[in-house]
Amino acid sequence: MSLPSTRRRNAILATAVLIPLAAAHAQQAEPTIQDLLQRIEEQEQKILVLERKLEIQDDTAKTAKETTPVVKASPKGFSLQSPDGQNVVKLRGTVHVDGRFFASDDPSTPPLADTWQVTRLRPIVEGTVGGIYDFKFMPDFGQGKTVIQDAYVTARFLPQFQVTAGKFKAPVGLERLQSANDIRFVSRAFPTALAPNRDIGLQVAGNVLSDRLNYAVAWTNGVNDGSSTDSFADADTNSGKEWSVRLFALPFGESDIFALRGLGLGIAGTYGSIDGTTAQTLVPSYRTPAQSTFFSYRGGAVTPTLANGQRTRIAPQFYYYVGRFGLLGEYTQVSQDVARTTAAGRRTANLDTSAWQLATSVFLTGEEESYRGFKPIDVFSLANHTWGAFELVARYHVLDPDDDAFLGGAASFADPAVSARKASAVGVGLNWYLNENLKWVLDYEQTSFDGGAAAGADRDDEKVFLTRFALGF
Repeated sequence: MSLPSTRRRNAILATAVLIPLAAAHAQQAEPTIQDLLQRIEEQEQKILVLERKLEIQDDTAKTAKETTPVVKASPKGFSLQSPDGQNVVKLRGTVHVDGRFFASDDPSTPPLADTWQVTRLRPIVEGTVGGIYDFKFMPDFGQGKTVIQDAYVTARFLPQFQVTAGKFKAPVGLERLQSANDIRFVSRAFPTALAPNRDIGLQVAGNVLSDRLNYAVAWTNGVNDGSSTDSFADADTNSGKEWSVRLFALPFGESDIFALRGLGLGIAGTYGSIDGTTAQTLVPSYRTPAQSTFFSYRGGAVTPTLANGQRTRIAPQFYYYVGRFGLLGEYTQVSQDVARTTAAGRRTANLDTSAWQLATSVFLTGEEESYRGFKPIDVFSLANHTWGAFELVARYHVLDPDDDAFLGGAASFADPAVSARKASAVGVGLNWYLNENLKWVLDYEQTSFDGGAAAGADRDDEKVFLTRFALGF
């Protein structure tokens, strides 16, 4: 019904009410038709005023809705969002307090000590600008250092085509690409020691085939095995650059057979050219789960082993998660050109170092295993007599340097009296998830070595308990 029709109806109703009242009180005061029309006009004016006030209130509420930011808080962090959802800033964080306690003397020289340390202390700022431009900035104040771990912008032009620029994780290692809050052990396994960590450059990535295939291609400065650019203060120490490529498929992601949906298969690799100097040799060293160095190339200011040409990596990988059970496996091989000049002359070689792991996990309390994230069915609460979630984990992992690294006696690329020819580790652990954000990890790792001691003897086994109190939101 239109406003004029409403007003006419109100006038008629008012007249119908006023006329009987006028007749009932005719003896006291008998209004004229003019009086009645004036009263009707006064009522119409009051109605108009009320309608305008309601319009103003509606306009004010609409303006407030369009301009008031949306503030949210959840177990995933805190966020401030524009009303249209196109601009978002999120605040998250990670705190890891780790302990290392040897069950026997550490076999390295000098031996490592039992210790507590804040391994990760990371405030995380991330968000979206303009609906499609994501950003992330993550400094790290753990281990008494200040490092910028992540600093990048991603343009999500299409699900199939996203461009990232800045400092980010190179798309290679399966376990490396897991968040530090999602890994099942305190330390990552040996294949991660061969994969690049964070690097600076450009990346194109996306999901195709109904999200069943993910691809990533990156062009970056290039980093040592297991390292990030912060090892060199984020400076590029090499004129060559490195290409990284990764394909990862969920071939049965939409299958009617539920048991197959959690199977993921992938392959990744890198190709680059690097040339070290006596000041920056650009060759890696490798550590045990307790962070004890068990392999390194010969150093020194005069005759160190140098990276000297091509470096390639190949990394097939898979995971399988079904119900409360999870399995993760990967293999990584690095082929590195090296050179060393001694009094006996200059030697060059292409050395292959390989590593592999197989890790399994199972929730004792019925939760579903997954590659990313975890959510207990119950949270720890003394008042409610609930205890959170418990998970058993186990793994076996091996790192095998090239035997040719030890040939040549004093002219060899690695010293067999210091560096092991092979390291094999078995680890078991118990994870207690108090809630979605807090967990306690307890691992036991035992690493055995081939060689690595004087006169060709085997280095003593390393036996260590590792623990972590982890907060992530």
